[in-house]
Amino acid sequence: MRIICVVGARPNFVKFAALWHEIKKYPEFEVTVVHTGQHYDDNMSAVFFRDLELSEPDYNLGISGGTATFQVSNIMREFERVIVIEKPDMVMVFGDVNSTLAAALVAAQYGIPLAHIEAGLRSGDMRMKEEINRKLTDHLSDVLFVTEDSGYENLVFENIDERKIHLVGNIMVDALLTMRQKAVKSRVLEDNNLTKYGYTLVTLHRAETIENSEYLRIIMETLEEITKTKYVLFPVHPHTLKKIGRELKAIGDGSPGLVCISPLGYNDFICALDNAYAVLTDSGGVQTEACVLGIPCITMRTVTEHKSTVEYGNVVTGIDKSSILHAFNNLNNKRADLPLTWDGKTAERIVSILKRMANQKASAA
Repeated sequence: MRIICVVGARPNFVKFAALWHEIKKYPEFEVTVVHTGQHYDDNMSAVFFRDLELSEPDYNLGISGGTATFQVSNIMREFERVIVIEKPDMVMVFGDVNSTLAAALVAAQYGIPLAHIEAGLRSGDMRMKEEINRKLTDHLSDVLFVTEDSGYENLVFENIDERKIHLVGNIMVDALLTMRQKAVKSRVLEDNNLTKYGYTLVTLHRAETIENSEYLRIIMETLEEITKTKYVLFPVHPHTLKKIGRELKAIGDGSPGLVCISPLGYNDFICALDNAYAVLTDSGGVQTEACVLGIPCITMRTVTEHKSTVEYGNVVTGIDKSSILHAFNNLNNKRADLPLTWDGKTAERIVSILKRMANQKASAA
């Protein structure tokens, strides 16, 4: 079975890594890796390939910057050329970024079976580009690998054939559990003069957040308040820095409690998260990682597609200063047992299903 795996952004690299290290054990699979270039600089891309022990991609399409429409259309054009050359039996996509939708559209147009890892998640907020991407990708997919029960239920509700849906678990957990031991060697705390549980970690990158000046004002005021009692470690996404660089400098000049750094590689980030007092985020993946590590998580969004994380300590506050501060001052220590499929064996289950499909195809031939 010839499979093209398409990645484009940091969360994709993490999900793909777990699959790659499992699938390469089996000679019946020939995997071609296409990096669209959506996240392109060293801190956003190359360091993840190094940390996750991935080889260089077979193709790098070099599509970065611009609007979602620009990215999707240009990735489609370049990915079509790869499809024509490689003639794959399957295209596999991950998550909900622009690269995911672009590759899914090309696969569908060429009649190539499409597999979607992390299918079925829904926030219910169609203002989010990611919600559009994940819904369209799911309805184009032939094989849907689901992380949690809510994902399965969402797909059935949307009339997707249950025979296409496989509840396999969260593949980000595979990577997290594998790399956590290596992350302890990180010097991110020492390099930033921080101590275990002595700081709050912040991540902020979603377009619907950083493109809204009122939201940014509220978040900056909230961070300034938090720095009065706790250090704040803020690895700043390049696009976020463009939007709030002046405000960050103003807070930093007035408070030594704000520690702004460049984006972290995977191992450094997991170390920073694993040792944090709490994390404030708008990221989907970070919600999952925090819950698995047992770190209190405050999600600065009105909704989350990762419904199950709310059972494990994730508090969704919206972008409201008083709500965020209330959650921060009353951290939720409630913990339910993680789903049985969040056991670090999601990649094994996915590859087992792919092997069965490959055998069925060989028998039919």
